[in-house]
Amino acid sequence: MDRVNDPASLAALLTPAGQALLDALRDHDPAQELALATRLRREHPADLVSAALAQARLRQRAVAKFGARDAARMYFTANGVEQATRTSVATHRAESFKKLGVRSVADLCCGIGGDAIALARAGISVLAVDRDPLTCAVARANAEALGLGELIEVREADVTEVDTSAYDAVFVDPARRGGRGRIFDPEAYSPPLSWAVAAALKAPRAALKIAPGIPHEAIPGEADAEWISDGGDVKEAVLWFGTEPGRMRATLLPGPRALTGRGLSDPEVRPVGRYLYEPDGAVIRAHLVAEVAEQVGGGLLDETIAYVTADELRPTPYAAPYEITDQLPFSVKKLKVLLRERGVGVLTVKKRGSAVEPEELRRKVMPKPYGKASATVFLTRVAGAPTMLVGQSAR
Repeated sequence: MDRVNDPASLAALLTPAGQALLDALRDHDPAQELALATRLRREHPADLVSAALAQARLRQRAVAKFGARDAARMYFTANGVEQATRTSVATHRAESFKKLGVRSVADLCCGIGGDAIALARAGISVLAVDRDPLTCAVARANAEALGLGELIEVREADVTEVDTSAYDAVFVDPARRGGRGRIFDPEAYSPPLSWAVAAALKAPRAALKIAPGIPHEAIPGEADAEWISDGGDVKEAVLWFGTEPGRMRATLLPGPRALTGRGLSDPEVRPVGRYLYEPDGAVIRAHLVAEVAEQVGGGLLDETIAYVTADELRPTPYAAPYEITDQLPFSVKKLKVLLRERGVGVLTVKKRGSAVEPEELRRKVMPKPYGKASATVFLTRVAGAPTMLVGQSAR
């Protein structure tokens, strides 16, 4: 039996004996787990030890999303850790709701309660709904463990049958994974995006969490679309309702820093300048490369590639700048010679518009370090031609 996904095991972990075991495993070393399990089973039931060890492993995995302090007190399932919103992102969303004057939220498809926790910590009362009994039990345990039980009501129900009219806002996080992995068709979400949009339009305010790769043509005209990245990694997109219909924006965490679309035309293609700017992924997903190009006084390397080039260094939080030292047609031999001449020992390979795999190229051109210098190689197209641009960070 899977001791992570067993409701009885969760209940056992909430007993004094289970709590004592979890406390003992707080800093356990996974490499020593077999010996530890053998010792603990001399003093505790085997099933309880298995459940505690499984939960301890999940807590260690959850540190990256929830931080060490919260992860050590929370409860998880394998799917819950994988699908939960990162705390920094959930906190940003909760603060956005708070700024809109929202005091109560119906959190539909709440999962293990990551977003509900952030909302409650922002002072917002939450109805957290999920149809899975174990998931609801975990969400309830997490609310209690973090001292938020008075603000979070967990309800086991089909979200499509829940009356949300008494709440200031609705938040929907549809399941985007199935038995075969990620689901890319929004109508294959559970519940489908069309249902979530209909539910959002009935509420004074609403937010729908969706995959960041959603086609722009699938975004309803009533929505205010926000793409969020954290530490440079795109985490999600959110469709807001009851705010500014048609707005497109990119939010970068930590910060937050927000770039809003102004309907600019696509930048012109121009020759490679001294600097290359790599826009943040959220900026690219939001189709706001033109806004970045305007900020830095640059243009595109190629009309189909989201790299911006310019002659001047103009700092912007929305793109990483690189000083370009060399421009070469694609050639493994020429690049290898160049790196050897420059004494490069640390090489980063980035690509956009190239079929070449960065790690494969790196192994071919630099089988061993040539020195202590560092360099970045961009595999891309310049005016349609496969090109290698060599440079280094200008930050």
